[in-house]
Amino acid sequence: MTRQELVETGFSKFFNKTADAFFHAPGRVNIIGEHTDYNGGFVLPAAINFGTDIAASLRDDRKVNVQALDINAESVSFSLDDIQFDEKYTWSNYIRGVLIALLQDYPEIKGVDFVVSGNVPQGSGLSSSASFEIAVLKCFASLNNLPLDGIQAALKGQQAENEFVGCSCGIMDQLISAMGKKDQAMLLDCRSLEIQYTSIPKGLNLFIVNSNVKRGLVDSEYNLRREQCEEAAKVMNVELLRDADMRLLEQHKTDMSQTAFVRARHVITENERTLNTLTSLNDGDIETVSRLMRESHMSMKDDFQITTSQIDYLVDLIHADLGAKGGVRMTGGGFGGCVVALVPDDLVDTIKASIEANYEKETGIKESIFICTAEQGAFA
Repeated sequence: MTRQELVETGFSKFFNKTADAFFHAPGRVNIIGEHTDYNGGFVLPAAINFGTDIAASLRDDRKVNVQALDINAESVSFSLDDIQFDEKYTWSNYIRGVLIALLQDYPEIKGVDFVVSGNVPQGSGLSSSASFEIAVLKCFASLNNLPLDGIQAALKGQQAENEFVGCSCGIMDQLISAMGKKDQAMLLDCRSLEIQYTSIPKGLNLFIVNSNVKRGLVDSEYNLRREQCEEAAKVMNVELLRDADMRLLEQHKTDMSQTAFVRARHVITENERTLNTLTSLNDGDIETVSRLMRESHMSMKDDFQITTSQIDYLVDLIHADLGAKGGVRMTGGGFGGCVVALVPDDLVDTIKASIEANYEKETGIKESIFICTAEQGAFA
């Protein structure tokens, strides 16, 4: 059964009618550019062939009825005129949050009946929440005939997380889910929201390994990193770390805490690496991409301190077989989650076998491996 058939069948069973429409929004993997987004910097993600699927029908009133197939088929109902935070069914707060954001510009929208299912591994760093938000926004915008574009949708998804759910995320996850392109990665300037695309070279696979070290993005560590970056920017008298360079940072080293200094060093150097990766991909220079991804991982490990022993082991294991033929690094907010590698066709089986033979034996945790493709965004 396809993902579309799954939600359409679920819709028919739950609502006893046929859905009017089907919507899909992809998850994402970030090739390079970590914790740069909320610092106004650069990221290089790709939308992937995992995501959120919705079957839906427009109502003629203001009621929203939704069933989540993946969460014990739990269902919630609420009115667009009375949206409250839900302490019991917390997954529904992503829906509630984006609808509050949508209602600010489109107060007259009608309600929707829908069934939702997602296959992005939750807590993995592949952005199940942004995929969910963008799918809901696409659903409500399409059924209500709203002139909502991908950038507007991404901003509303980010607003929902920041103001309603309570996570200080940047714009990257929502924007790549909305605006990704097939077989391409997307360089996003997180301040101007300018987008450039670059092809992922033929023969290179998006090889993703979930460490299955569970992580929560809405936690103190993520928000603490943001505060530390803001501290460094304030000391250097710049709006965002995007506006700083290493010379300026060194000048102010003694004016800030050592922690703020190394956090800023990661962000400043990561922005440079991200821009250089775009150039190297455009040039087909995989050897340089390999070096940049390696440097990115070490910076996340040493300066930003968001990796785990299991993640570091996975990266080293893959790097040993990959060498300069591809790149590997942790991806996502950190503290567990996934590793992303660009792996040539002829090394996929070798690296897969190495991970399967060693990772669980070393860590006591069974990994999950996904060979992904870059896919189209919901609004692209």
